[in-house]
Parts: sequence; C-alpha cells; structure tokens
Amino acid sequence: MAAYGRPALRDLFDDSPTPHIAHPPRTHHRDFYVATDGSFRDSGAGGLGVVIETRDGETVARLSVPDAPPDNNVAEYRALHLGLDVLAARAPASARVGVALDHDDLAANVNRAALALAAPDARPPHPCRVPPATNHHWRGIRARIGGFAELRAARLDSRENPAHPLANDPGSYAHVNHEPARCVVPDAPETTGEQIPPPSRADRHAD
Repeated sequence: MAAYGRPALRDLFDDSPTPHIAHPPRTHHRDFYVATDGSFRDSGAGGLGVVIETRDGETVARLSVPDAPPDNNVAEYRALHLGLDVLAARAPASARVGVALDHDDLAANVNRAALALAAPDARPPHPCRVPPATNHHWRGIRARIGGFAELRAARLDSRENPAHPLANDPGSYAHVNHEPARCVVPDAPETTGEQIPPPSRADRHAD
C-alpha cells in the first residue's frame, strides 16, 4: 500500500506461502485481495484492520475499527470475518479471492476449509483446530469461504501486513472508515499463455 510504503497486496500474496495449498501458476492470481489483522491489549484497547484491493491495485475498502477482544485469537478471527463480510457485499460470488494474514493457524485453517469444500466428503486434509472462543466467527468465515468461487490464504510477516497499523492504532486511522464505499471490478486478466510460478515457488528446487 502506497500509504505505508508497502507493495500492493497482489505482490505480497505472490511472495508469501499458502499453507496446505500450492501455487498453481495458471490459477494463482486472484480477482480481489484481502489483508486483515486484529490487535489485543490487556487494557482492552484493541482493534481490527482490513485492506481490500483488486488485482489491479485499486482500493476497494480500508477499515480501522476499535475493538475489545478477549484475546489475540478472537481479534484475528474477528478481523477476517469483518473483511470477508465487507468483500462479500461488494464483489460477485464468482470472485477468486486471496487472503493475506499474519496468523499461522488462521491461515492454515482457512486453506483447510477451502480444500474441504472441494472434497467429495467435505473433509479437510488435516483437521481444523479452532480456539473455542472464536467458534462464532469461524462459522461466519467458513460461510464466506463457500460464498466465493475460490479462496486461499497466504501467511505474511506482521511487519509486511498493510492491515497491521490499522488494527494497532485505530485512533490514528479512523479517517479511513469514512472513505466512500466502492464496488470496484478489476480489469480482465491478461492472457499471455506464459506460465511463470510466483516468486515464492519459482526457486523452491534451487540448489
């Protein structure tokens, strides 16, 4: 995000591992990218951050919402639930979505749930282990995953997550909540026929 001196979400997603799901080159790029983060403090002054962009780098939405989650896990699940709800209201059900998270277990659970939806027996390759306090939000997240044509999550470092400052300082970023609501349709993807793995996979077999 230019506002924070960071690359576009598409670039961040391309450079990050996607737990349990490989990066097939021809299907890698998404229509929309969602970065979320949740912050928790013992004082109760936490927050939720959301950044949504199209594959062209156009901003769809940014949110920086004060919150008082009981723990960090709930904060992270709440943030993703919020981000997917906002995207679902502004994107078609045919959209292919990339989610960028800095929470290992949540990213893994999202991809397990996505794989389960495509499996004949609706079971993930590995069981989803969800903290009990997040069950309500996890049900909402799973419903949103099933509402898009395709969705996968990538694991970011928190220092690279553009939603991180929005979650950690909602007082300073409250102005983003008043940006006009946008429903941006990305341009049609270019079809060059060339199949180049994203950077995160291009050198995986290098010596």
